[in-house]
Amino acid sequence: MAGLAESGSNPDVELLYDINGLAKDAPRWFDRVMGYVGEYGLLLALILLIVWCWWSVRRKGAEDAASSVAALVWAPLAAAIAVLVNVPIRGFVERPRPFNDHQGLEVLVTGKTDYSFVSDHATIAMALGVGLFVANRKFGLAGIGLALLEGFCRIYMGVHYPTDVVGGFALGTAVALLLSPLAMALLTPLMSAIERSPRGGWLIKSRGRSRVGGQDALIPGARKETAEAEERDLAA
Repeated sequence: MAGLAESGSNPDVELLYDINGLAKDAPRWFDRVMGYVGEYGLLLALILLIVWCWWSVRRKGAEDAASSVAALVWAPLAAAIAVLVNVPIRGFVERPRPFNDHQGLEVLVTGKTDYSFVSDHATIAMALGVGLFVANRKFGLAGIGLALLEGFCRIYMGVHYPTDVVGGFALGTAVALLLSPLAMALLTPLMSAIERSPRGGWLIKSRGRSRVGGQDALIPGARKETAEAEERDLAA
């Protein structure tokens, strides 16, 4: 299985050279940026996108907020499970990194001594993107777009074959979608319980105003406090 791509005459290796060849023609500063973005930046951007989506769901205070937050919690859990699934896959395939078998690649990061198939970065990124899509399509499409860019960066950096990236996309998508029904069945009741709790409810819904029938309306606790304040004003 180690010889998945040992010849430069197959499309996988040819595409690797075509994409990685862009790094040779790019300015050195641009390659440094791409190396950082591909190694850390895009994964961080995906996490921030999930946090942004959670903040948006929380502020809207919709009736299905608990299930939406449950889906957002599932996204990073799916990424973690997908990486664990990838551990035996990489050990079974034992595919060397492309720069070990092919000369003339522009390698933008050093210290990669593990196996190449499947790409962990592509797996994590797509699991996060698809998991986010389960929660919110608009944010999810942006997340999937970032995941695709992550895959391109891994090839551009010279650390993965295109098929490593495609395999990572497939693994991340499979875990995020196939286990989603079970995850939602377990996480939604938990998020609903947190929503009802006095201390943790703010994680699911804002304690301020909620939208009811298109109008701003105070939630029951806030309405009671407002009424008490009005009574004190009248007494004064």
